Amino acid sequence: MAQEIDLVEKVRAYDQAADLSLLNAAYTFSMKAHGSQMRQSGDPYFSHPLEVAGILAAMKLDPATISTALLHDTVEDTLATIEEIEQNFGGEIARLVDGVTKLSQLDVTSSTQTRQAENFRKLFLAMSNDIRVLLVKLADRLHNMQTLKYLSPEKRARVAQETMDIYAPLAERIGMHDMKDELEDLAFAELNPDARESVLTRLDYLREQAEDRVAMISAQLLETLAKENVEAEVGGREKRPVSIWRKMERDRSSFEQLSDIVGFRIVVDDIPDCYKALGVVHGKFQMVPGRFKDYISTPKRNGYRSIQTTVIGPGQHRIEIQIRTAAMDREAELGVAAHWQYKQHAEHADGTQYLWVRELLDLLDAASNPEEFLEHTKLEMFQDQVFCFSPAGELIALPRGATPVDFAYAVHTEVGDTTVGAKINGRMAPLRTQLRNGDQVEIVRSEAQTPSPSWETFVVTGKARSAIRRYRAKQEQSQYAELGLAMVKKAFGDTGTEVADDALASALPALSHDTLEDLYVAVGNGTVSAQSIVETVLPERKIKPKSRLPSFMRKRDAKGGDHAIPIRGLIPGMAVHLSSCCHPLPGDRIVGIVSEGKGVTIHTIDCDRLEAFAESPERWLDVAWDTDADIPEFQVGRIKAVLANTPGSLSTLATVIAKNNGNISNLKIVDRNPDFFEMRVDVEVRDLSHLTHIIAALRIDPAISSVDRIKG
Repeated sequence: MAQEIDLVEKVRAYDQAADLSLLNAAYTFSMKAHGSQMRQSGDPYFSHPLEVAGILAAMKLDPATISTALLHDTVEDTLATIEEIEQNFGGEIARLVDGVTKLSQLDVTSSTQTRQAENFRKLFLAMSNDIRVLLVKLADRLHNMQTLKYLSPEKRARVAQETMDIYAPLAERIGMHDMKDELEDLAFAELNPDARESVLTRLDYLREQAEDRVAMISAQLLETLAKENVEAEVGGREKRPVSIWRKMERDRSSFEQLSDIVGFRIVVDDIPDCYKALGVVHGKFQMVPGRFKDYISTPKRNGYRSIQTTVIGPGQHRIEIQIRTAAMDREAELGVAAHWQYKQHAEHADGTQYLWVRELLDLLDAASNPEEFLEHTKLEMFQDQVFCFSPAGELIALPRGATPVDFAYAVHTEVGDTTVGAKINGRMAPLRTQLRNGDQVEIVRSEAQTPSPSWETFVVTGKARSAIRRYRAKQEQSQYAELGLAMVKKAFGDTGTEVADDALASALPALSHDTLEDLYVAVGNGTVSAQSIVETVLPERKIKPKSRLPSFMRKRDAKGGDHAIPIRGLIPGMAVHLSSCCHPLPGDRIVGIVSEGKGVTIHTIDCDRLEAFAESPERWLDVAWDTDADIPEFQVGRIKAVLANTPGSLSTLATVIAKNNGNISNLKIVDRNPDFFEMRVDVEVRDLSHLTHIIAALRIDPAISSVDRIKG
């Protein structure tokens, strides 16, 4: 009973109008429901929800949230049901408890990663309806981390890593820095105890050497501000071991080189006083270039506001200073919990007012599975940011390392999809350029443009990566279906019959597919063979290979056989792609090899790799270049060149290739001696004839000893 009174009094202290009967009822219901259950620490299980409620009461949250904390484990761990919760406490608390309830009904055969991803996806769906779900979940995780030592070593490691990967970044994203810091430090103690102990030892030594330094610097800052009539509170706070360790890793610096182990905070009455205090500090002490950030003018995406600067302060010590108002200070520590007053502003309880929540809801719709959503969400939870501007002056906040493509998708998905170029501060720049604070970015668009699969290698935001993957998946399905249809038509053509949609449709149940498009996609990606379809539809006309190689390979020309499948839309990584071993070019005699789940890989007819497929004739596909198709303008041809080891010979090689409208995409010297050196050169050309013309031009030049095309 004493614990109940303590909790009730703690809430009454900051909310005189709180419904205390609700708290008492939740306390009694939870205590009875958990009964004699015990935690692994040996404490009564009810002590856990009580501690979680205490953490939230310390944040001065509303009675509904605290009641949810008291009840959050009753549905999962006791005989209580959501219906009972709703009957006793109303729909609002029932929805909150349901959102927080741990999701233990997942497939037990799924991997730990899958379970984690699915839990997180469902948590996020609940959180998007009411952010209080996340607040309770974070408090729940904090208390579990505080009592982590009672679990097995394997479970401790898993919970700590999950906390570091997901829950600490989530706390950061809603501005709860104190919660984030404690979660990270508790996880750090489990994941890297030696490193943490080392940092703590150094901190103890530092305190002994300069135990009065913090008080001395705080006093001098306060005196300096008072002389200029700036009323302020000044204090210093030591950073947590995990923050110090990360900074040492990031900056590759030693402990002695760190200048901001202790951060100082100046708290003033209003925003004008923030800038006045900044002027006083910079006027008195030398500022360290590159260490000034104004998050009052441009707040972080999680609402954090403060001025941050580093100066050479009293005693010639480099000190990091934060300047903010009291309201900003509270928001910086408690984040969303500092200004969400649910009992007074219930209409604001929808978490979708946060831009990042809306963006993650878009990712949730786009993700093909929980693991992909988890990956994209981790990308969205960056702490470091850059602030860029559109030509109209709109401020766009992005993770550090973001590119113009990330910027374009942050503006709008359609803008990202149609991006062809970018101007950074008025000058054209590559799309993979990393943006810096203050850059003005203008996106150049074309309605004919589509997302390039190569963009995925350098974008850093989940929104951009999700959009690129979504487009790529759609294109792959379309190409697989087109290729599969051609393969089915060819297979039936080999039997002297034509494919009939009604015959295929009637065979769909036997082929375990629902629609013809699904069937064609399966054939195109290699998971179903066209031959098996023929054998199902026409069982009396089974096709059985009579030799190690398919019949079309015995006699053919560059145009392929009578039923050769035309190759079109050669987009790397899609249904049909060119082999990197022989670099086939339009004009080469070619053959396709079907790989399960990957579509068709095109090889030249004399590629050495084909020998590996001699025993699998069912994987060979008769293909030919489609001269009417919209083939990309350039493909890569590989040549071997032997040059005289004299000044200018390499320049001659490049000049000859350029004059003949070729472009060197890669070059590697593979052998060198006093007289000659041999190199491998990848040249972008239109077709085989173009490459042959370049080789002939190179052979004429006296500086080049020999040139040959490489296959394999």
